[in-house]
Amino acid sequence: MDLSVYRDLWKIQGVMALLAAALIARMPVLATMVPLAFLAKDAGGNFGWAGVVAGAYSIGTAVASVVWSRMADRRGARKVVIGTGMAWGVWMAVLALLPDSWYRLLPLAAVLAGAFVSPVTSALRANWPRLVHGSHLRAVYSLDATAQEVLFVFGPMTGAVIVSFASPRAGLLVCAVAAVAAIWWFGLMQQPVVPRDTSAGPRPTAWQLIVHPHRTPILLAWACLVMGFASMSLGMVAVADEHGNRLIAGVLETVAAAGSVTGGVIGGALPGRRTSAVWRRMLVLSGLVVVCIFVTSSVVALAIAMFAAGCMIAPTIAAVYERIGALTPTSAHTEIFGWAQSGGMVGSAVGSAVAGAVVEAGGVRYAWVLTAGLSVLATLALLRVPPHRPAETSAVDGAAVAA
Repeated sequence: MDLSVYRDLWKIQGVMALLAAALIARMPVLATMVPLAFLAKDAGGNFGWAGVVAGAYSIGTAVASVVWSRMADRRGARKVVIGTGMAWGVWMAVLALLPDSWYRLLPLAAVLAGAFVSPVTSALRANWPRLVHGSHLRAVYSLDATAQEVLFVFGPMTGAVIVSFASPRAGLLVCAVAAVAAIWWFGLMQQPVVPRDTSAGPRPTAWQLIVHPHRTPILLAWACLVMGFASMSLGMVAVADEHGNRLIAGVLETVAAAGSVTGGVIGGALPGRRTSAVWRRMLVLSGLVVVCIFVTSSVVALAIAMFAAGCMIAPTIAAVYERIGALTPTSAHTEIFGWAQSGGMVGSAVGSAVAGAVVEAGGVRYAWVLTAGLSVLATLALLRVPPHRPAETSAVDGAAVAA
């Protein structure tokens, strides 16, 4: 393990500033989910209505993210990121200021707000192959995946704090203002126009991009993986409910995130001198999830197993990012990550719904049975994906670090 790789990333011009801007831009967007749920619940009178509004928001995001990502590849990410960010802020303000008596309009406003979620994540990952090369590219994907885990812990928590001390409406307005400012900052860091590489041939169509011997199985595996994560999250809630203490769900989520951060930091620091197949990481993750199936009766044992499984989450996600980026033409990098984001949104929604039915029918442990099964399916899908070979990129390692 060589932690100096992170020092090298710090020296590469633009890497840390871009990552910091993306994290700050994504934080308030994630934080809005808690205020939005409580706003819908207060207006509609029940959490069922909150689920409808949250689902509408997710549908809008899943449908539109590919459109914005493709447009960013064609016309440059700067205008697309900033334009959608401003529009998203406006629709969040509309949601916040909508009178309670108009609560039936919340799903429509939520769909439109979700449709204008700025493609910050896709644009960020499209930048990495341009800024970083060789083994440092694997490290920056690991750092990205690790930072994402931190976001999923502190983003919703931030929204909950604002709701607790103020109100859901105030939470949405604060998040909207913060996101608009941060997305503007991130957008200014993007290239105004993407250079056209005519030597690589015409840009692939959407069909050519997703229907591919290698990209298709990666996208399918990613959707399965996110479905599994959604099932696991619902399983943690079910465990907490079974033990009569809702705090347990938060503790288990935090423990899993801590494991993921640990695994991400270690994975990014590994030298990467050997051929590495993404299916192997997925298989290890599957095995660790299987352990969780047998320890759901003990919160302590489950927490230990979740930490161990968490240690493979960020490294596996990073390997998926690296492979999908390496196997996609540069001219379509933002779009392919947009497809991945849409697949993840759909997978999360389906995973939560299926897991709910499975837990009701079979019990708590079956949430992890479902996660393990989905992880195995993802492993099988990835078997034919070419592995990462250090020799492909080692020649450009030395040129990546700026003095």
